[in-house]
Amino acid sequence: MIRAALLALLLASPAAAQLPGVGQDAARRPVLTGQAPWSSLVRVQSEAGGRCTGVLIAPDLVLTAAHCVVARRTRQPLRPERLHVLAGYHRGDFTSHAQGAALRIGPGYDPASGGPAGADWAVLRLARRLPNPFLPLAALPPAGTAVALGGWQQDRAHALLADTDCRVLAVQRDAAGQLLLRHGCAGTRGVSGAPLLLRQGEGWAVAGVAVMALRDQRGGLAVAVDGLPLAE
Repeated sequence: MIRAALLALLLASPAAAQLPGVGQDAARRPVLTGQAPWSSLVRVQSEAGGRCTGVLIAPDLVLTAAHCVVARRTRQPLRPERLHVLAGYHRGDFTSHAQGAALRIGPGYDPASGGPAGADWAVLRLARRLPNPFLPLAALPPAGTAVALGGWQQDRAHALLADTDCRVLAVQRDAAGQLLLRHGCAGTRGVSGAPLLLRQGEGWAVAGVAVMALRDQRGGLAVAVDGLPLAE
């Protein structure tokens, strides 16, 4: 019953009018949801029809963008039980599902204004643990670090697209002094909440949370996870 309702919401996607964050560069390509690091990514779906990307940072914790868990009409955070997390999503199917149980939003984030950008993060605790692998958090990467970005994006909402050949362009601060990573990874609407990924030893780690795509060019901004008060 829940699965059928979720599929109905997932398949009702509006047509894309423009693609900020992508520019003229065809850098994105499909990746396999069953392979690392993409197996740690999840689709965050609200019962109101909103869709974003997130990443497992523990078996029952999803890191995503705060604006992804705010109701468009009321500009208030959604009740966690109205948020659904789908792992392994591809073309209307998914390997596992969990509803939200508790939600924390970045301190200082204003749902009405959608800022400041550095506070645009949220942690969703799930009602059950998912079997997918989770990723550790990385220290602040310097400009020039090779990174990757992927998510379920507006123009290809039912396939996971990623830019695997991009870099951190700059480390900067928002008006509130919070750290942001400006990156050159191609990604448009729907990639919000996705992890900015970097290699760490033999595996991968989360360096940031995608929160904004640049207009008319490839790239965007991500909240740097280094130093965020993610622990409850």
